Amino acid sequence: MDACTLGDLLDVVGGPSVRLQTAPAGLAVPVTEALLYDAHAPLTRAPGALLLAVGVRASAAGPLARAAAEAGMSGLVVRGPDGPLAEAESAGVALLSVDEDAAWHHVHLLLASAIGARPSATGSGLGDLFALADAVAAAVGGATAIEDPRQRILAYSTVPGQPVDEDRRTGILGLQVPGSPANSEQYRVLFAAEGVVRLPALAGSDNLPRLAVAVRAGGETLGSLWVVDDGGLAPDAEEALAQGASTAALLLLRARAAQELARHQNGDLLRRLLDGTADPAGAAHRLGMGLGPDGNPAPVRVAAFVLDSSVSAADVEQTALRLLDLVRLQCEARYGRHAVVLVDGVVYALLPALGERGGAPRRRTNSHRGLAEDIVGRAGQALRVPVRAGLGDVVGGLAEVRASRDDADLVLRVLGPELPVATVEEVRPRVTLLRLTEVLGERRELSAGGWRRVLAHDAEHGTEYARTLVAWLDAGCDMAGAARLLAVHANTCRYRLRQAQQQLGIDLDDPDERLVLWLQLRTLGGLGSRH
Repeated sequence: MDACTLGDLLDVVGGPSVRLQTAPAGLAVPVTEALLYDAHAPLTRAPGALLLAVGVRASAAGPLARAAAEAGMSGLVVRGPDGPLAEAESAGVALLSVDEDAAWHHVHLLLASAIGARPSATGSGLGDLFALADAVAAAVGGATAIEDPRQRILAYSTVPGQPVDEDRRTGILGLQVPGSPANSEQYRVLFAAEGVVRLPALAGSDNLPRLAVAVRAGGETLGSLWVVDDGGLAPDAEEALAQGASTAALLLLRARAAQELARHQNGDLLRRLLDGTADPAGAAHRLGMGLGPDGNPAPVRVAAFVLDSSVSAADVEQTALRLLDLVRLQCEARYGRHAVVLVDGVVYALLPALGERGGAPRRRTNSHRGLAEDIVGRAGQALRVPVRAGLGDVVGGLAEVRASRDDADLVLRVLGPELPVATVEEVRPRVTLLRLTEVLGERRELSAGGWRRVLAHDAEHGTEYARTLVAWLDAGCDMAGAARLLAVHANTCRYRLRQAQQQLGIDLDDPDERLVLWLQLRTLGGLGSRH
């Protein structure tokens, strides 16, 4: 395992929890451990350590920064923003800060668990849990399982000869504890207890009692350890299980840190793919998106999610982060390891699209559209804020991700309460007119013409020439059709058009002028399909 660097550590815990004030030696310096400062004991040499300034005010921690440097340490952690910045830079050690009300033991646990956390090949970081399950099983004398708070089995022992029962066999096969009212009651008892508990056998043909303990860190429940009790457990089984829970807490925190680091790195990679600055080949390897069955780059699609504009400015940042978590959770549940990132208030997800190409467009979009609809529905309930989702086109590999992102952004701009989710194909006419509006507005020669005279005359005289012209052109130059669109008599339409021609110099006999006039009124004039 490579050594943890300061940059790695900040990738995992940086932000609201731990803030970097300065790093004079750069972010590549190794970080080996987190140490609590003891004013009554001399500092010993600890290369690469982070020193937590326990009992020292941030503004008075200058001497401690110099002492940390002399001891070979990488950095100093203080409470509050007014740390000894100049002294840390002079001494060549990093200076980090935490909130003034942060508990030092919580900070120490957070940093100690994150140091050394590295993303594994699978991104889970849970490999050591199986070794721990075997070690606990050997020490306690019974088959052991390690679970998360949702009763999913993360690891289990494989020590030969230890008895198992039907519940254990079923759980291991499905990696999920079978649900039942009796099981739920045992979990309630377990998580209410402070230490190891003995639980009776559940009703069943060969079920056995259990010895169990909750795995906690800093007051947070991370999971639980369970041991099958066949009556032959070691005399010190409870003590050994409690020690196993302490080790499991560290491993689970490290696994979480490794997972968060992998998520952060994948998100940063997706951010660069979205703006076209990432190497597609390297990104495909990192994200596990290689070649499709045909030997060509695997197709992908970008989905974009955004909060409704009604969210207050004070709440939008926090709510967007919650939306990011929700989108990531749903995408990981569907696709496993996944790349999701928040950019300028928009949550982007990269969706694998094997099987999405070919066939009718409606069938091609069902899978991704269904996921987006599900996320929008869940987000609306969880965040109590309307969310909209736009899906770009399916593109042929990571080299074209930016194009799919551009599509998704355009879709978001044309969505509304009546249509909160759409693919670019479903709203192609709308996004095309939107892009035409932008292009026409940027070029003087494309935005000039009689449409301005029509709108100015309507504004000054209260006429409705513009609406009548658009209705007539929408109806294929059919007077009766225009009258129906406007809910007026055909003679009224005829009169308005004749007046527009005579007063404003509009030549409705020229098909080219009719086309340009319609396009400019629909786009630059903002009339859209309204009549």
